[in-house]
Amino acid sequence: MKSKITVIGAGSVGATIAYTLSNEDIATEIVLIDINKQKAEGEVMDIIQGTCFRDPISIKSGDYEDAKDSNIVIITSGVARKPGQSRLELTQTNVDIIKSIAPNIAKAAPNALYIIVSNPVDIITYVFMKISGIPENQIIGSGTALDTARLRFGLASHFNIAQKNIHAYVFGEHGDSSFIPWSCAEVSGAKLDDYVELMHALPVDKDAMAEYVHKSGGEIIKNKGATFYAVTVSVCRLCSMLLSAYNSIVTVSTMMHGEYGLEDVCISTLAIVGPNGVQGKLPVKLTEDEMQKLHASADKLKETIGQIYFEA
Repeated sequence: MKSKITVIGAGSVGATIAYTLSNEDIATEIVLIDINKQKAEGEVMDIIQGTCFRDPISIKSGDYEDAKDSNIVIITSGVARKPGQSRLELTQTNVDIIKSIAPNIAKAAPNALYIIVSNPVDIITYVFMKISGIPENQIIGSGTALDTARLRFGLASHFNIAQKNIHAYVFGEHGDSSFIPWSCAEVSGAKLDDYVELMHALPVDKDAMAEYVHKSGGEIIKNKGATFYAVTVSVCRLCSMLLSAYNSIVTVSTMMHGEYGLEDVCISTLAIVGPNGVQGKLPVKLTEDEMQKLHASADKLKETIGQIYFEA
């Protein structure tokens, strides 16, 4: 089956996504688009010269019109925060970038499924929905898919068990107000606390685990300047879900329409996604404390939305 994926943004994340896709059997055609055309061309040349070791694949740099007939469009464009720049200033800068991208890519690929990776991802996903004209079900923010992966790694390391046996999630903003709904955390069907008791395992320091999830990104940036490997894997996994025969359930940022009492905000909960995009939510039961944390996270996002300008 032929599948075409367009990546917008040839920075560290976008280029790593294109490279990783080139080594997978997810796409038969990849297009890399960047305002810096020379950078995009260089990345493509470097990537494609390693494809002689796999089945034939088309990889090229291009312009928005080259995204025509894409099955998936991944948007990674944006800038990192500069010294002395506030979070709000960074948000407005990246909102302005998405405002310049949205009409062009929407015209070229109106039927594609969109994965928004640009940060702050929940805000950028919301703005893209409001100004692009693309139906909501076709737009997914990468949200806390990466945070959830970090959590599962942390728990798997703690219990010395395979990550695939860990079923735990991070909800809320992809940022400081995210939280772990521990009431939903399981190890192969056993509630987390029950697993500790049954297996005589060392209890999890839940506050420390939440701190690990929150601070991992900052620690990586401090050590190497940017994060791009783990987020790339999570985005490529999303691509495979969207091109699969069946739906999957994953923590991604989608528009809320009354779920958990939330309206008009993009935030990560358990969403049902697949070949037809977003198909709904899995409204798992949360504790009262978890509900308060989810609403607090949503309120924080809404406050930011209220302070930015994004009219088309």
